[in-house]
Amino acid sequence: MLQDRLIYFPGPDPGPVPLPWEEHSVETDDGHELLVWVRVDEGAVDRPLVIVLPGNAGNRAGRVPLGNQLASAGYGVILGEYRGYGGNPGEPSEDGLIADAVAITRLARGLGLGDAGVVYFGESLGAAVAIGAAAVEPPDALVLGSPFTSLVDVGRRHYPWLPVSALVRDRYASLERIESGEVDGLPSLVIGGSADGTVPIEQSRIIAGALGAPMHEVSGADHNDPAVRSAPAMVRVVSEFIDSALDG
Repeated sequence: MLQDRLIYFPGPDPGPVPLPWEEHSVETDDGHELLVWVRVDEGAVDRPLVIVLPGNAGNRAGRVPLGNQLASAGYGVILGEYRGYGGNPGEPSEDGLIADAVAITRLARGLGLGDAGVVYFGESLGAAVAIGAAAVEPPDALVLGSPFTSLVDVGRRHYPWLPVSALVRDRYASLERIESGEVDGLPSLVIGGSADGTVPIEQSRIIAGALGAPMHEVSGADHNDPAVRSAPAMVRVVSEFIDSALDG
C-alpha cells in the first residue's frame, strides 16, 4: 500500500470534455470501463494516430496541451487514461496499466483509426507502459519521454537507504524488456531533459542506446518542463520522427 502511494498519483475526474475532443469508453480484458479523449480532425483521418500514455500523476486534462500540439501537426490523437485515474474505476498496477494501453489501442483499431500507423507516446512511467504494451499490441513506432531503465533503478536513486529491489512489486523493467527483444524493430525516439531531477538523464540515454534510437535532449530541462512535454519545438522533433518513420 505504501509503495502504491509513492508511485501512483491519480488526478480526479477532469469534468466536461473540451471541444473539439470527444470522449470514448474503453473496456479492458479484465472488465474495467475506462474513459479516454479522442481528437481526429478532418485532415488527420488518413494520418498516423498518436496514443498518449501519461506518466504517474494527474489526468487526461493535463495532456490536452500536448494533444492539441500533436493535432495541429496533423495527427489523430488519443489521450489515454488508466484505471484509477481521471474518475476511472480500478486500482493502478503495472499489469493493469499495460492492459489499459492495450485496450486503448484495440479501441483505436476498432474505430478504424491508425490505418496509417499507430504511435505510442509514453511519458515517464507511461514510457514504461508503452514498452510493456508494445510486446502485446505492437505499435508502428515509439516516442518515449524521460524513460527510465526500471522503477527499481529510479527508487535506488531516490531512496538509497532502502532495499528497493526487495520491496518494489511493480518493477517496470523497461531495459530488461528491450534487451530481451520484446520491442525489436520498432522505430523509436527518446526525449529527455538534461536537468531531470526525477528520472536521471543517464537512464534515458541508456534506453535510447538499447533501442538504437535518436535522443532529443533538451539542455537545462527538468522532468515536467514544457520543453520536454508539450512545447512546439519538441513536437516538431516528434513530427519529423513520425513522418520519417511512417511516411518515409
